[in-house]
Amino acid sequence: MAMLTMREAMNQAMREEMKRDPKVFLLGEEVGHYQGAYKITGGLVQEFGDWRVRDTPIAEEMIAGVAVGAAWVGMRPIAEMMTFNFSLLALDMMVNHAAKYRYMSGGQIRCPLVMRGPSGAAAQVAAQHSQSLESYYAHVPGLVVVMPSTPKDAKGLLKAAIRDDNPVIFMENEVLYNLKGEVPDEDYTIPLGLSEVKRTGHHVTIVAWSRMCYHALLAADLLAKEGIECEVVDPRTIRPLDEAPIFDSVRKTNHCVIVEEAWPQASVGAYISDRVQRECFDDLDAPVMRVNAPDVPMPYSKVLEKAYVPQPENIASMVRQVLA
Repeated sequence: MAMLTMREAMNQAMREEMKRDPKVFLLGEEVGHYQGAYKITGGLVQEFGDWRVRDTPIAEEMIAGVAVGAAWVGMRPIAEMMTFNFSLLALDMMVNHAAKYRYMSGGQIRCPLVMRGPSGAAAQVAAQHSQSLESYYAHVPGLVVVMPSTPKDAKGLLKAAIRDDNPVIFMENEVLYNLKGEVPDEDYTIPLGLSEVKRTGHHVTIVAWSRMCYHALLAADLLAKEGIECEVVDPRTIRPLDEAPIFDSVRKTNHCVIVEEAWPQASVGAYISDRVQRECFDDLDAPVMRVNAPDVPMPYSKVLEKAYVPQPENIASMVRQVLA
């Protein structure tokens, strides 16, 4: 296996899918000759040309609208949002059009598009550029929501998303773009809607995704020194949610902590907590606990930003509380 950054793995995924299928094309702000705001699309315009790697104006609703229209007529667009904070401008296209027409047409119209880009906190980009908005999209029937935590997952899930006949919201974490990991050399996909146990253990189940999965694994390392063995489950796909591995893990450990970078109210973690407490009520030895960002906008200060984002130490502290 090659050791690749998540950035390199995602670039590979798009390059391979564009070679495989001439209907796949990219569009977004600076995806072409600037090589992408985060260099995810580096080299693609040189290889595939301006017609398949389309630089657009700064207009997210237009980007989404072109992608939806192209998908309806048989293309497979990948629409990059420079950040998912800007995707709020495209909500009408994604929620009222992309997510609905397959249902409203009785399956006659499909919308095979991927909207991808960075989500969550980066490094001192403050309140308007640091939001984890996955619950916005996970709330909507008809959308698929994917949040990878490793380079291997990012590549395999992105290739599966590009091939899927539904609109896929593919949310990456900017901080993970330089994370290195093993990526298979052969062509592969990871099916959408499958959770994965990233670490086995028997004392407590930690459910976490994207950057928080990485933080959960670091917390598990800390707790292992104290004799506490954590099982870390990464949903990978937020919608549809593969619940069975989560339930199986909780039935084994009898404890559950859910970690997310988003705010606590009406979040994905709140939904998972509800499902676990309904399905595993008799197996739980303590209430399901959650670790979230504080219920405030992201501050600009570097010190306050670190306090805002759940850290491995916060997760470890919550695990100790649950087990106590």
